[in-house]
Amino acid sequence: MSVHRPLRIAAAVELISLLILVTNLATVHARPVASLCGPVHGCAYLAVLTLTAWTPGAGRTTKLIAWIPGIGGLLAIRRLTGQQFAGQKGD
Repeated sequence: MSVHRPLRIAAAVELISLLILVTNLATVHARPVASLCGPVHGCAYLAVLTLTAWTPGAGRTTKLIAWIPGIGGLLAIRRLTGQQFAGQKGD
């Protein structure tokens, strides 16, 4: 489970930064918020993709799910956790 911790952090940062960006866009559209959160979101998104690709046991479908902006990382974690538990039941 500790292997997924960096992925969990990156997925949470990605989702939160996307929500901030969308909320900012829909309300005041403050440039400083977009200037700060845009790069944070982009880096977190790339981290989710990279960490998912490096995770042992991540299949092609899991890697493709990670490409969904905002929630892809969380869905990939859910899929990886489900696969981990499924593997333990058979032992």
